[in-house]
Amino acid sequence: MTGKAGILALVAAFALTLGAAPAVVRADDTITAVGGNALPGLYGVLEIVAERAGFFKQEHINFVEQYVASPSAAAQLVALGKGDVASISAEAVIQGYEKGLKLQYFFAHASRFSNVLAVLDDSPIKTLADFKGKNVGEINPGSAGEVLAQVVLAGAGLRKGDFTFSPIGLGAQAIEAVADKKVDAVAYPYAEVVPMEVVGRLKMRVFRDPTLGDISNAGLASTPATIAAKGEALKRFSRALVKASLFVHYNPAVSARWFLEAGGGAGKVTPDNLAVQTRELTLLEGELPAADATNKRIGAFSMTGMQILSRTLQAYGKTTGVVPAEAIATNAYVTFANDFDHKAVIASAKSMK
Repeated sequence: MTGKAGILALVAAFALTLGAAPAVVRADDTITAVGGNALPGLYGVLEIVAERAGFFKQEHINFVEQYVASPSAAAQLVALGKGDVASISAEAVIQGYEKGLKLQYFFAHASRFSNVLAVLDDSPIKTLADFKGKNVGEINPGSAGEVLAQVVLAGAGLRKGDFTFSPIGLGAQAIEAVADKKVDAVAYPYAEVVPMEVVGRLKMRVFRDPTLGDISNAGLASTPATIAAKGEALKRFSRALVKASLFVHYNPAVSARWFLEAGGGAGKVTPDNLAVQTRELTLLEGELPAADATNKRIGAFSMTGMQILSRTLQAYGKTTGVVPAEAIATNAYVTFANDFDHKAVIASAKSMK
């Protein structure tokens, strides 16, 4: 075959070859996260589940996480470009903003305000005013719990010198400190109060801030530079976390096992530890992003709520000015992150053993 007919035949054959070629595989984008606590906490179960369930793989994300001692340390590392994402409380984002640490939330780890004040059920502390003269336990000095406890108690008319803080860590030593009444109360994320009840078998009473109670103040934040450079990857990263949120909601038992295997919680995977972790995740259903599993805006922040929180911190002297909500949070990825077959993910979660 020669001439024009031959050329056309070659073109047609080449076109068929192109049509039969496999699709180009997207290269995985690496997202490095810095957790603002020493070990994986219960709010960090989402990243663990996203990895183990294959959601990061589905979204072509290579996820790497390290842990540091405090939210402020995590914020500083990410602001300096030593990580892409900080898993921290909102107070660290808002206070850090005035110090030049420009971070912006893009995914809410919690569905409501994570920090609470908690006391033993038989404690003489019945109102916030009763905290006067009391010693409050915290995870470490200057923790987010300390900042928010000061805000909450200031609302009850107490000043900074009216109560003290003592670092008692997490886990067994914290449970012991509360049980032995070495502290009168704790200023903790609710996710750390739950183990006191489940593991330590302590009956606790919780005080939530009456104004901030339904405002999420825990999540994932990046710098504007990272958001600009890795925006597409962060969108897919967020979608993997929404899938993980649904998985945890519908299969806390498998989620608990993966959490233990990753080094969180009570340690080794034993029947007793697994039962404890499953119970804790079940009790936290109302706190995690998929508290309302029918919600198609899982991971969103309330911009009004963030503005209220910013104003509250300023009103009680934690910041010198009010940081605009738009500077510290964005819901730009929420629609994309929830754009998948929720029913398929839920069915898969329910079927996994």
